[in-house]
Amino acid sequence: MITRVKATPVARPKAARGRPGSRAGRSLPLSRERICAAAMALVDRDGLEALSTRRLGEELGCEAMSIYHHFPNKAHLMDALVDLMLAEAHVELLPEWGWLERLRRCAYGFRAMALKHPKFFPYFAVHRLNTPAGVAFIDGIIGVLREAGFSDRDSATYFRTLGYYLAGAALDETAGYAKGPSAAEPVSNERIAADFKNLAAAAPFFLPAHFQATFETGLEMLLAGIERAHGRMGTLAGG
Repeated sequence: MITRVKATPVARPKAARGRPGSRAGRSLPLSRERICAAAMALVDRDGLEALSTRRLGEELGCEAMSIYHHFPNKAHLMDALVDLMLAEAHVELLPEWGWLERLRRCAYGFRAMALKHPKFFPYFAVHRLNTPAGVAFIDGIIGVLREAGFSDRDSATYFRTLGYYLAGAALDETAGYAKGPSAAEPVSNERIAADFKNLAAAAPFFLPAHFQATFETGLEMLLAGIERAHGRMGTLAGG
């Protein structure tokens, strides 16, 4: 289990923050970085369906057409938001860490990014990472596996397997169980208690208070399997 220490944010005077839509924010020059920050803040607050150039212009205190000087269309803006997510998923990988710890830290960084922006993550999860930043992100993780001695095929397989787990876990925590029942007429808790004893017994451990422990258990099971494969690889090479 990894212990994380959260840095205490430094308070800044409100007038200097440049919040989108505020008087201070409106006086700032328009830039790609400022547009992306305002767009992500809008999605974080109101959901992805609220994001439009008109709404974004209102947040920034500018005409919607001004945004097109920096992003030719919404697809380019969405790519930039994906890259912003990737930057937040980045973790510093220290030279003294082994390959397994590097993968572990990358996994925790990915989950932290997803939980920070839960309303954007469902889009991110199914967006192919083929921007320069996305390709670099993929290349880095595959590089950890190749440097550990895995074949190109195994590196691709384990990278994809980790991706399946991380995307599924984060989707469940941001858009699945975290949002509650999605059926038009969900089965009541009373009926579950009466007719579905196995689910009723396990249900308390599906609650958000157990998300962290569940994530850690699944990740360690997956990493242990990759580590065993690595050990077998060494045995075969030695034999």
